[in-house]
Amino acid sequence: MRSDHVDVLIIGAGISGIGAAYHLQARQPEKTYVILEARDAIGGTWDLFRYPGIRSDSDLHTFAYAFKPWTAEEALADGPSIKAYVEETARENGIDRHIRFGHRALRAEFDSDRALWTVQVEHAGETFAMTARWLFCAAGYYRYDEGFTPRFEGIERFQGDVVHPQHWPEDLDYRGRRVVVIGSGATAVTLVPAMAEDAEHVTMLQRSPSYVLPLPSRDGLANVLRRWLGEERAYAITRRKNIYRQRAVYGLSRRFPRAMRAAIRAVNKWHLPPSCPVDVHFRPRYDPWDQRLCAAADGDLFAAIKSGRASVATDHVESFTERGIRLASGRELEADVVVTATGLNLLAFGGLEFTVDGEPVHLPDTVAYKGFMLSGVPNFVYAIGYTNASWTLKVDLVCEYFCRLLAQGHDAFVPEVTDPDMKLRPLIDFQAGYVLRALDRFPKQGEVEPWYLAQDYFKDAKALREGDVEDGTMRFFDARERAPELAAAA
Repeated sequence: MRSDHVDVLIIGAGISGIGAAYHLQARQPEKTYVILEARDAIGGTWDLFRYPGIRSDSDLHTFAYAFKPWTAEEALADGPSIKAYVEETARENGIDRHIRFGHRALRAEFDSDRALWTVQVEHAGETFAMTARWLFCAAGYYRYDEGFTPRFEGIERFQGDVVHPQHWPEDLDYRGRRVVVIGSGATAVTLVPAMAEDAEHVTMLQRSPSYVLPLPSRDGLANVLRRWLGEERAYAITRRKNIYRQRAVYGLSRRFPRAMRAAIRAVNKWHLPPSCPVDVHFRPRYDPWDQRLCAAADGDLFAAIKSGRASVATDHVESFTERGIRLASGRELEADVVVTATGLNLLAFGGLEFTVDGEPVHLPDTVAYKGFMLSGVPNFVYAIGYTNASWTLKVDLVCEYFCRLLAQGHDAFVPEVTDPDMKLRPLIDFQAGYVLRALDRFPKQGEVEPWYLAQDYFKDAKALREGDVEDGTMRFFDARERAPELAAAA
């Protein structure tokens, strides 16, 4: 029987939301929950993006759940495989029965006297209210209804097709056609070799280079260990090995940026033909991991360039023409299809609006607590993964800690800043353009524990698995009134 009151309301049925539901069932089985999913399918990002070559740039031995081994041969998996994995997780654990598709959470109001959230939900053009003790936002931080495309002069004159990767047309036929992909991030690095297999030629047009590293699509050790040790033991060993590898690459990049720049340049030069100057097209102005490194599975981008099926142009768009794009250098790139892989728009918590005891919550005035709660906002938890490692590593830890909080037995908990003079900085300390455009609409982080994001899995694992939940910052309290919704549900 349908109930519009639950203990935990999870927003989003992507990889984070399904993971949260699993942990809740395993660790707090007496708690009721519902997942609200605005779309009509499980998978989140992996259901939304359908462009050619869509894949993870993190290995699936760390990006997949700790509780469910990744057993496919490919470590850098494609989007459909990841979506199928998330769907299988939901189906195996009965989580799919708790999902309400086509339901979008619009506003959430917390009443401290009742220790209760009232959430306005839109479904099929109508709005109704749900109540919950706790909200778990697993909506990520991408805006799903639109990507970012800058204004290009003369784009209306172009006679070909213009598409954004976030809204890929199912009927787009680029076979034998000339393609220009505008962008140099992970999406462009994925798209170019995938489209080059069927297009006449693909040009990656970038304003400035990004770091691109060729990585094997398969983890040889993982596949050998699976035959020797079985799936679970092999997965645990490979996962730990890859966590250390991620940490080592990031640590070396931050401590020895010049050496890492030289090493990456040497790898790029080895894979590129002499006709492609590495210092023009693959030498960024910033240091490694100031922005996320792009992964070229099995060096496919470099192979496409070497074969002549793809090329790189580093220049600025002056304007579109009827036949293509005119660059600031005066060169014209002829094109039949232009793909604007120009980035994403960020949206905090799926656009959900909050009030606490009648007062609107202004997100930039809040401070992130341990990277998963907000100061002054009770019973609200969110899942945002690492920017310097696999997303799901942090999400798993957040889910575990959330269940530890629930185990305290109180109706509510809220982190409170005790030092009003604490220095603050942006929540996402990352220099990518899509992040910088939106930071003024996001919460802040502090510079002292527990108010800053460590971006360190081992540090977080110790703090969130072993740290004291009563740390002098988290305040627990109980409802002063018995809510009618709870009395009816009892």
